[in-house]
Amino acid sequence: MTKTTAPYPTTLELLERLIAFPTVSADSNLDLIDFVERHLTEAGFRTHRLPDPSGRKAGLMARLGGDGPGGVMLSAHSDVVPVEGQNWTRPPFRLTRDGDRLYGRGTTDMKGYLATMLSLATRAAKTPPERPLMLAISYDEEVGCVGIRQMLPGYEALGWQPELCIVGEPTAMRPAIGHKGKIALQATCRGTAGHSSLAPRYVNALHLAAEFITALRRLQDHYAHSAARDPGYDVPYSTVHAGRMQGGTALNIVPDHARIEFELRHLPGDTQEDFLTRLRQETDRILRPFRTQDAAAQIAIERTNAYPGFQIAPDHEAARRVAVLSGAHETIKVAYGTEAGYFAQLGIPTLICGPGDMEGQGHKPDEYVTMAQLGSCDRMMDRLLMQLDASRSAR
Repeated sequence: MTKTTAPYPTTLELLERLIAFPTVSADSNLDLIDFVERHLTEAGFRTHRLPDPSGRKAGLMARLGGDGPGGVMLSAHSDVVPVEGQNWTRPPFRLTRDGDRLYGRGTTDMKGYLATMLSLATRAAKTPPERPLMLAISYDEEVGCVGIRQMLPGYEALGWQPELCIVGEPTAMRPAIGHKGKIALQATCRGTAGHSSLAPRYVNALHLAAEFITALRRLQDHYAHSAARDPGYDVPYSTVHAGRMQGGTALNIVPDHARIEFELRHLPGDTQEDFLTRLRQETDRILRPFRTQDAAAQIAIERTNAYPGFQIAPDHEAARRVAVLSGAHETIKVAYGTEAGYFAQLGIPTLICGPGDMEGQGHKPDEYVTMAQLGSCDRMMDRLLMQLDASRSAR
């Protein structure tokens, strides 16, 4: 590895501290937020803590530089996915280096990027930039972008108007210009309990569930053969997925309930509203014959979560700018969801660009980020700091 791609020592020190906080989404992130807020306050940033409704978690907004509009916002989430059930060969919450690789839960997704943000804050503190540098640190991203949605009212009250937002999810430092939207749902099927020896007399909730899953497969087939396609994605069409089914209590009891958890990940041209309309039509068709036997047969559908899709034109000024900052001129689209759609909905030109590779490293045992990727991100931050301060660029 060449010297020019090595991460700054401060970045490595910060990453080591961040990995040591076990901020799994189910647990509190307040210790990490306390550490980050102290670091940014000492660097001269103005900080604004945005607690979640429970008080066990918080997001953080921070700002340095000019008071006017414009400037750039960098966005990272603080939570990580669990390690239980994974076969780690290294301690997940202690940073371990092996050659070019830095191991630990969150190194790729996405505390590596957060470390470069905080390292940039240290450098920016020496001479605050003329135009504002803003940082957004959220919670509960890994459970469906819940935290940023709760933070938005507090963020909007600040009145900040960045001209660019870079969400640092792992893209191998390539600018990402899109991802699909998602809606997560739950279908609760209600039948009639009875002794299994008389099973034909009752509505079996698992039979309802089986018909419902078959309907989901029909909807998936519809999307797979529709005209709405985007070759920028690994799967170029909207996808319907059933991930979990539960039902019944014992073999000798006709089950009166079953539950299916499922999702739609959709292209911009395939709206959630259209999907829900088609789903209601399918549900009505399924229930019709069952209700001739028992009018109480039911399939209730509940939305459990959703986040918006995201896209920006590859020739947008913001996309060209991030290409220059990152040094990578090939734009990509990512398969996973991010918080980028929320910032874009606020009218902020947004891209995704950060160190690491989600497919190869994210959410896996022995998660790692390479020194070279972290160093490339540090250099992107240096170029950004120069852009925010004309006097630096002139030197």
